[in-house]
Amino acid sequence: MDIEQFHWTVSHGWRLQSPAQAKLSAQLVLIFGSASALQDLTLMQQVRSAYPQATLLGCSTAGEICDTWVRDQSLVATAIEFEYTTVQSRAIELIPGESSYEAGKRLAQAFEAEDLTHLFVLSDGIQVNGSDLVRGLMAHLPPETTLTGGLSGDGDRFQETWVLCDQVLQPGLIAAVGLYGDRLQVGVGSLGGWAPFGPKRTITKSINNVLYELDGQSALALYKNYLGEQAADLPAAGLLFPLSVRLEGASRTVVRTILSVDEAAQSMTFAGDVPQGATVQLMRGSFNRLVDGAIAAAETSLAHLSAQPPTLAILISCVGRKLVLKQRVEEEVEGVRSVVGEQTYLTGFYSYGEIAPAAEGCSAELHNQTMTITTLTEQALAK
Repeated sequence: MDIEQFHWTVSHGWRLQSPAQAKLSAQLVLIFGSASALQDLTLMQQVRSAYPQATLLGCSTAGEICDTWVRDQSLVATAIEFEYTTVQSRAIELIPGESSYEAGKRLAQAFEAEDLTHLFVLSDGIQVNGSDLVRGLMAHLPPETTLTGGLSGDGDRFQETWVLCDQVLQPGLIAAVGLYGDRLQVGVGSLGGWAPFGPKRTITKSINNVLYELDGQSALALYKNYLGEQAADLPAAGLLFPLSVRLEGASRTVVRTILSVDEAAQSMTFAGDVPQGATVQLMRGSFNRLVDGAIAAAETSLAHLSAQPPTLAILISCVGRKLVLKQRVEEEVEGVRSVVGEQTYLTGFYSYGEIAPAAEGCSAELHNQTMTITTLTEQALAK
């Protein structure tokens, strides 16, 4: 498994991030960038010309990760040449009136099931209920297949996100690559670092991922009360104070972050489900806790692999973490680097939602406000 990585900025153009090597016959190129960079036909054609046989998969972001750099308004292209693994790609457009669960089901069924080791999915980040999408995917993937990925971003604007699959780039797209073969090793880690505060409340009115009432009161009004002057900056300000959600009878919580607010309906739309009857609590992050969470996610991802280090680590971190860490955001990526080692290539993006199992043996689910890491390597044939 060989990697070649390039980083593009307006001021410097394309720069080779990896050591120069012979031309790769890449089967897959992961591309993360700003919406404007992704829509630049010249840039996309340059990538396609460099790797004419490769599947291109990517999305718009709330920040791009290349090595230990975090940039905005840039483009990161990571070309992967597998030795023992084959690649399939599929993409679907959202159908008006179709549930996210049905969309996930439709995408999963588009892949051949035999020998499917891992599915990496990128989804529209505004129009999709991530919880339902993941449930639809998991219900129709082979039980031994692991699933990771994320929801595309749009900075802190929350207006429109884009997904790329080969020649198609558009909002409302859900795309994935299936990785096939028993030589591929996949590690996964997903952790947050947020701490709950304030009173616990019960969701008394919600529909799927739209929240209306907490303890019989307007959820939006309560949220604004906690935000104070920052309420004027919703929905972006809500990223600083996500919700911890504990389902009835569940032993652990999930974190949910706001995508939009509706003043007329006094409602808030989240990236994943906020079911009636669930107990919620506001959360806040500190610099040290968030960086420690990223480090722990990296350690967890390595626990799934054999002794050899990963060749590639795909980092998907939430935009809310970036807003808290601000100019020190690269320190969470540097924390990951300290765990995986210098020989591992790092790529990824800041997202509107992360997809991964919460722990070994668990099904994949949607997370918010986590650092989610997918590590990949191929096990060499014994000599």
